[in-house]
Amino acid sequence: MMEVLILPQDVAAELVARHILTLIQHKPDAVLGLATGSTPLPVYRALERLIAEWEVDTSRVRGFALDEYVGLPEGHPQSYRAVITREVIEPLRLTPSQIRVPNGATETIKDAPAEYEAEIAASGGVDLQLLGLGGNGHIGFNEPGSSLGSSTRVKTLTAQTRHDNARFFPSEDEVPRHCITQGVSTILKARHLVLLAFGESKAQAVAAAVEGPISASNPASALQLHPHTTVLVDEAAARHLSNAEYYASSYRNKPDWQAL
Repeated sequence: MMEVLILPQDVAAELVARHILTLIQHKPDAVLGLATGSTPLPVYRALERLIAEWEVDTSRVRGFALDEYVGLPEGHPQSYRAVITREVIEPLRLTPSQIRVPNGATETIKDAPAEYEAEIAASGGVDLQLLGLGGNGHIGFNEPGSSLGSSTRVKTLTAQTRHDNARFFPSEDEVPRHCITQGVSTILKARHLVLLAFGESKAQAVAAAVEGPISASNPASALQLHPHTTVLVDEAAARHLSNAEYYASSYRNKPDWQAL
């Protein structure tokens, strides 16, 4: 069974940030899997503050982004390379060379998936992978119907995902139609998966991922197969979980250092 923690978003972000920094203290060259979007932002802000407070050296940390749009020009402000630079690399005192992002350039896209898989493997693998959760159950850009055995590849974005991401672009027409994303199987190779979901709009997807059948119709349900998955949700996102009280009591009975 997944470890499910029901906490306010700010408390969850602080807990995850502390866990990540403890990992870095014990393993200075830790490899982190980085998600974009609004959900992990509080974790990155907590990390920024705690790195300064704890005086943690992040010079050997490495990271891999989950995905990238295909076809955006270099330097586009909504490319995930640009987003990762703004939200992670600069605030966390990293350098661009420490963080890898899939190459979404159209002229090299044929070889980009295999190259990214090789880079992850050469790093020794991801120690901790942060994940957000789409309202339709997608993780990364693995939309419903994605193979649970998939590796990094190019995918077509669904109309719903393009609509959801339109708020970052001048218009929905400018949202790219394709992406390069780590596959479900690639994600499952990380040693620790940390899934974050907050708000009532994610409640159905959370319940399906945590307590529903394992199915390509809900890619996040594949996380049930992983030996170390931690799911952090607030009460609104947990409202459809049939075992919510058990999850809440399980967390209350653990010391902080064991929470994740």
